[in-house]
Amino acid sequence: MDPNENNQAPDAPDSKKMNDVGELPDTFSLIRLRRLAKLGSSTRSPKPEDSSPNPETDAETSNAATTSEAKGKSPADLTPSSTPKPAAANPFTQLGVRSAGAASPTTEGGAQKRGSSKIDDRAPAPAPAKKANTEESVEDFSDRILSHVFRITVDPDRVTDINGPRLNFLSETGQELKENGSPLKLTAAVLDSALLEAVTAVPAEKPILGYLLPCFKRIIRSNIVKETPEKREILEEAKRLCVSNCLFALTIPDLFGRSQPESLVPYLLRGHEQDDGVCLDFLREAVKRFPEDEQFPAVFADAMHSISTKLSGLTMESDYKPYINALMSYTKFPPLLNALSQHPNFMTAQKSGAFVERETILGPFFRLSPLQSEVTLTYFPNPRGLDRSRAAPSQDALRAILRVHQDELFTIANAFIRADTETRTRVLDWFASAINTNHKRRAIQVDPKEVSSDGFMMNLTVILDRFCSPFMDTTFSKVDRIEVEYFRRNPRVDIKEETKLNADQSASDAFYAKKTEGNSNFITEVFFLTLAAHHYGSEATNSKLKSLERDIKWYEKHLTAMEAERPKVQNLAMFELTLKRHTAVLEKAIAMKYAIEGVFLDEKMQELSLRFMRYVAVWLLRLASQTNYTPDKDLQLPLPAQAPEAFACLPEYALQDVVDNFKFVYRYVDLRYLMSAVVSSSRSSVVSSIAN
Repeated sequence: MDPNENNQAPDAPDSKKMNDVGELPDTFSLIRLRRLAKLGSSTRSPKPEDSSPNPETDAETSNAATTSEAKGKSPADLTPSSTPKPAAANPFTQLGVRSAGAASPTTEGGAQKRGSSKIDDRAPAPAPAKKANTEESVEDFSDRILSHVFRITVDPDRVTDINGPRLNFLSETGQELKENGSPLKLTAAVLDSALLEAVTAVPAEKPILGYLLPCFKRIIRSNIVKETPEKREILEEAKRLCVSNCLFALTIPDLFGRSQPESLVPYLLRGHEQDDGVCLDFLREAVKRFPEDEQFPAVFADAMHSISTKLSGLTMESDYKPYINALMSYTKFPPLLNALSQHPNFMTAQKSGAFVERETILGPFFRLSPLQSEVTLTYFPNPRGLDRSRAAPSQDALRAILRVHQDELFTIANAFIRADTETRTRVLDWFASAINTNHKRRAIQVDPKEVSSDGFMMNLTVILDRFCSPFMDTTFSKVDRIEVEYFRRNPRVDIKEETKLNADQSASDAFYAKKTEGNSNFITEVFFLTLAAHHYGSEATNSKLKSLERDIKWYEKHLTAMEAERPKVQNLAMFELTLKRHTAVLEKAIAMKYAIEGVFLDEKMQELSLRFMRYVAVWLLRLASQTNYTPDKDLQLPLPAQAPEAFACLPEYALQDVVDNFKFVYRYVDLRYLMSAVVSSSRSSVVSSIAN
């Protein structure tokens, strides 16, 4: 029953009851309740039962009452009591006011919010029709993509591509299409003649490859794989014709009205990223055509020979990276390496180490080194004012650059080794030629014009050391693969003029005159090549380091004496010129000394060298003792009184280089680090061999 039904005010709160529960309403609460009682006693007309409540009015009333109630509360009312409070009657219920959140009863004809369509008495607007997905026809695709790729058109009214570049109008091809009644569109059927017309129209002062190579790049960027088979066939045909015309420009210039063939060299040096640079995709397509014409591989080999010739005049201070990158691109394709190995300049019949370094194809790449005299003064300016501590940062930088270059050289050499049997044979012959033509490096007086440079020979030694690394494990499991019969077959290494361990020349000649049948395995070949490379390479450079130290002392002493004679000199201008020359020679010698020390103090290089020398020492002990000795076994001493003939006829440097290498390591290198590196590296090789 509604408490306001008889217009009677509701009873005021019983103060006695409130006192019983321990709560006394304050003055503001009593005033608020009295006002609510007066509001409840006012006469109101009852609402019809079927009328729907007005949500907006109810919400306003509820909000006003809530605000009034919140203002009337005291802090004491907000503090929870220790005893539970009785539920107070809701004054809004007494007033007959429904809260906004209360659900209103719904009648059969209850008013509900109408949709916009009912208000406007209009039918809902139809959804916009989707545009029909019309696929581009093959003919339209062919005309669009071929025009974009080759920058040509057969439509005289179409002067620019959809992307903006200007198109060249092919009048002859367009006229031919008109005569045949065909639409003026480029298709795969007319592309051959259209491309011939486009290439022939290239001005004589401009290279044809400068036009075709960017076209090839645009074909590659067209995502051939994502197209339908019909469209993919068009792009494949465009790629085939583009590569064919490139090869024709290199071999048959008459086809395009040219008298001289194109040069591939500048485009190989520009790199893969340039639009007119030779990329790996182009090389891959070109290699596929090698069986069609023997001129094709010869063209690429000639181009690399020209690059090598240009590189022979550069140093590490020059921009040499494009030349290295060009050869690195060739290493991805064995047919290209095979073509290089067949080139007349891959090997040389000359007996001069300097000729091998500069004139063979691989020579200039191995020649690059910080040990070049033009480069050493760049790393060590004003060397007379440097000591070891101040030279160390420059030596670190030198080693870092050299290590990167040697990594690239190993990648190149390893690609030749793995290409095929014929290419491997040729590159091993080249290594042997570089070693055999440098015997004079161990002479007392060395003519630099007749031998290879220190940088060339050091690079050669390091690369061969790396080839030995896979079989140099701590268990010496492959030491028996090294065949001492190597020198009695057809050895690549020439030891005829070398002093032997325990035999004179006649005894040695008689022993090696007895040939042994068979071919040496790869491990044997690399082992003896590396042993000889250490003798004529790193050990010869080590000897030069010792002579440089003596020369530096002599020059410093001589310059001091010249300075003391300055007051007595009458022709001062001539004296200053002579003094300047002597000072330049001294500074050059000091810079070279620091550079050689920087190279030799590379701990990674010395680690490989030390591991190889350990293998040589174990192999020599096995040969001398005629046992299967390894370091984990005891060696039977004394050795046989009669040395085995194969051991006695070995070159003396087989033992001498082991001794010299260990002497250098003990003198200059941090042995604790080096031995730990050797052990850890050996363990890694053992683990990898077990895993494989």
